[in-house]
Amino acid sequence: MNAECGHGRRPALGNSAALTGTTDGLAVLIAASLPWSTTAPSILVGLWLLAVTPTIDWRDYGRQLARPAFALPFAFLLLALVGTLWSDGLWADRLHAIKPVAKLVLIPAFLYHFSRSERGLWVCLAFLGSCALLAVYSWIVLLDPAWKITATASAGVPVKNYIDQSQEFTLCAVALALPALTFWRDGRVVAAGACLALILLFVTNMVFVASARTALLCIAVLLALFAWRHLGRRAALLLLAGAVAASALAWTTSPYLRQRITDIAVEYHRGHEDISRASTAQRLTYWRKGLHAFTEAPLIGHGTGSIKRQFERAATSGSILDAEIVSNPHNQTLNVAMQWGLLGVVLLYAMWIAHLRLFLGRDLAAWIGLVAVVQNIASSLLNSHLFDFHEGWMYVLGVGVAGGMVLKRSRP
Repeated sequence: MNAECGHGRRPALGNSAALTGTTDGLAVLIAASLPWSTTAPSILVGLWLLAVTPTIDWRDYGRQLARPAFALPFAFLLLALVGTLWSDGLWADRLHAIKPVAKLVLIPAFLYHFSRSERGLWVCLAFLGSCALLAVYSWIVLLDPAWKITATASAGVPVKNYIDQSQEFTLCAVALALPALTFWRDGRVVAAGACLALILLFVTNMVFVASARTALLCIAVLLALFAWRHLGRRAALLLLAGAVAASALAWTTSPYLRQRITDIAVEYHRGHEDISRASTAQRLTYWRKGLHAFTEAPLIGHGTGSIKRQFERAATSGSILDAEIVSNPHNQTLNVAMQWGLLGVVLLYAMWIAHLRLFLGRDLAAWIGLVAVVQNIASSLLNSHLFDFHEGWMYVLGVGVAGGMVLKRSRP
């Protein structure tokens, strides 16, 4: 009798509170480590998969795959795998090109887990707190470079690079806009002030310490999105006036920011002569060659991992820039089009749209997810950020965790 009662009361492994807590904790650690490392998040993602797998109700998960937001990442990976069959790239390049796409299939797993978890906000707060710590540390290493953790190419960048740092600060700053507004409307002045202080920490770092011009573009797009989604006409005009005034102040007080903007013209005109200052000219050259490669195979592209091969074919001896061979055209649409043609581009935009549709609400979770998706779309105009390690994982976590929180409201 005791054995029978014990058997009846023993919790299923998938419902184990300890295992669910471990899975949530690992997700928190992934988010906290992402601003600082590439190795730690990779290891933690593997551990997270081991922990989450026993908790999945596979029949229920299979039903969720009928949703486009769940299914399209798998369709994208399938295309990448099949695309190796007609690729003209080396097999090493084909296999390497699968990895950036493979991480997208974790989005459904995160969506599913956090549609049942109570700790999705913990993951968001872990990323925010880690980025805030990095922003403070960034000022420290600007003043004393000896405090850098690793050798980086930019002053004020303790780890990795200024592009990754700017993207994460942009995400945090804009995501905080809604709670700051909500706290202010509710009369919680201290909480609103704390949010504004964090926003100021991130924005001033990008103005005076290190910033990617792509991130500045994203901020403009996301501020317009915030005004459209959460402000009335009068408040939107006040935000516009404030943004213009803040931009003018930043321009007059930050020699670093002025140089970053004025360098665009320098990079365009001197790019063919000096490859070290050719960012703008490089992009234009990559896009021209990428478009030409796309027109050669518009329907299904040249296959997975074929980008480097196409740039080898297009290389000329006209200048150092014309002879440059790369494996990234610095535009997400071209990156996909060169490899998988219109078929890949349709899948890419269908996935973005499906994920945007998850975040049509006006609560905090919907806002965080919307910012993550729109930031990725905007930054992918000038980079292949969906396939880059850091920005790609920001997208996977942002959509997966925030999307799960949104879906949780609709679950019975």
